[in-house]
Amino acid sequence: MQSVLEHIEYPSNIRNLSSKELEILAQELRTFIIDVVARQGGHLGASLGVVELTIALHYALNTPEDLLIWDVGHQAYVHKVLTGRKSVFETNRKYGGISGFPKRSESEYDVFGTGHSSTSISAMLGMATADRLQGVDRQHVAVIGDASMQAGMAFEALNHAGIADTNILVVLNDNRMSIDPSVGALNDFLAHSAEHVHQDPDRIFRQIAGEEKHPETNLFEDLHFQYFGPVDGHDTERLIKAIESLKQISGPKLLHCVTVKGKGYEPAETGDATKWHAPGFFDPLTGKVLKNELGVEAPKFQDVFGNTLIELAEKNKAIVGVTPAMPTGSSLKVFMDTFPDRAFDVGIAEQHAVTFSAGLAANNILPFCAIYSTFLQRGYDQLIHDVAIQHLKVVFCVDRAGLVGEDGATHHGVYDLAYLRCIPNLIVMAPRNEWELRNMMYTAQQDEITDSVVIRYPRGRGTKIDWQNEMEPIAIPSSEVLNQGEKIAILSVGPMADIALQVSRDFAESGQQITVVDMRFIKPLDEERLDEVLKNHTTILTLEDGSVEGGFGSAVCQYAASKRYQGTIEVIGIPDVVVEHGTISDLYHYCQMDVAGIMKRLHRLGLA
Repeated sequence: MQSVLEHIEYPSNIRNLSSKELEILAQELRTFIIDVVARQGGHLGASLGVVELTIALHYALNTPEDLLIWDVGHQAYVHKVLTGRKSVFETNRKYGGISGFPKRSESEYDVFGTGHSSTSISAMLGMATADRLQGVDRQHVAVIGDASMQAGMAFEALNHAGIADTNILVVLNDNRMSIDPSVGALNDFLAHSAEHVHQDPDRIFRQIAGEEKHPETNLFEDLHFQYFGPVDGHDTERLIKAIESLKQISGPKLLHCVTVKGKGYEPAETGDATKWHAPGFFDPLTGKVLKNELGVEAPKFQDVFGNTLIELAEKNKAIVGVTPAMPTGSSLKVFMDTFPDRAFDVGIAEQHAVTFSAGLAANNILPFCAIYSTFLQRGYDQLIHDVAIQHLKVVFCVDRAGLVGEDGATHHGVYDLAYLRCIPNLIVMAPRNEWELRNMMYTAQQDEITDSVVIRYPRGRGTKIDWQNEMEPIAIPSSEVLNQGEKIAILSVGPMADIALQVSRDFAESGQQITVVDMRFIKPLDEERLDEVLKNHTTILTLEDGSVEGGFGSAVCQYAASKRYQGTIEVIGIPDVVVEHGTISDLYHYCQMDVAGIMKRLHRLGLA
């Protein structure tokens, strides 16, 4: 059989294909993506679920003149392959390669960057409004899926779009999943609406022709959207025909497509959809996920969090767990399995997660809110207004803090220290290993701690194979000297202590010792320790996996200035640039915050 995909570089190449050729193209796209992701890693299930939908959209629309936005951009692998990036798709998520998400600077077909969820309708409405103001006539389509319609921002945009004078088309990719299974009343509504999608596949065309209305009250029609569907999101021909017809209908429209996450790859389609969202390396023939062969490894920080929370909750009946749609990613799932009545997945709704936690705290419950650093940004107003100002106690367990690697700029958790340390009634901690994480969680739930607590930890594994230490409280604030030296000190945050210690070992070869302090607390600072360091050292390096603008180093500089410190302070962390994707080691090297980069800085200072 002659390949179709090898002749496809851009959407214009697919618009003259026959139905049979489109079917072959869909099969080849699946094989192509499975092969690359199996070897390179990345997001699999979501893109396999939108193969036919992607083909249909690019076939029926005149992209890139017509504007097409992909919400939660991990749906967009097929889109990338069809829009001039097939030959470089092997570099997906690699340092210097293409991004795993749509990115405006990468292609004219990526009309809006989408890493976080639920932004597409707002952005597309803005673009459509701009075109109306400038007299530009073209199509505007937003594809929203993987439970992104649950989020408040999507509803804010629907509310506005329903009365706006634009012809926006919202394509709802309904696969009943985010990363974990979808939750909530909207999910139930969509499931009910999609029950009979395969029984009457031509019903959508009667709707488009005005011959049939949705038989029941419809949420989207109540918001002044014309609702069409549900339609089988894997039926390319009907999708093309529907989209071409909807282009002729004015006003805000919503096309409800029912898809299967992982479609066309049996292990992903019928197996654990959560696992196949981003499975890592696997054998594409057998579906066997390839495990690390290094033997016994230290656990992931997230798993230590989840298991430690169970231990704490067994004794402290006030503890509950909250997460915005990330029970598996944050490892709150193990807590949910143990205490189903004390665990709450609130869906993709970070703002709600924070204020819901505040409401729990207001009535004598102690919520541990597990949330990624990059997603806590979305609940910042609630953190200030609903938690801090009211002096309510919530424990925020902030996962994926620091650089996260291949997910890149939209997912790096590098701003939290800067945006958290200015908030009153908030304690900010960073454990360097699993023992400290457990001790910090134990400390946070003590009754004498009345402020909210942030415990921020990185993606990936720690260093302690024997991680399940006997928990004990730690003083707030307190720090630990890991190496004692003279003249030069490195003050580190969290696991950056490991890099600081390696620098001290390399530096010791010159006959000099560097003081290394694990500061533990970003807010409040251990001022007693700082006074000692300022008194006895002429050069201080601060080392954090966060922004140098306004972060931990800034806090140290501010304190040192108040003490009229006359020595040198070097702030090492994420520079004031957008850091792209790559391995953690690639990105640390780029930011000059690895051992080699820090040693170069010491050389420049004339100290090594």
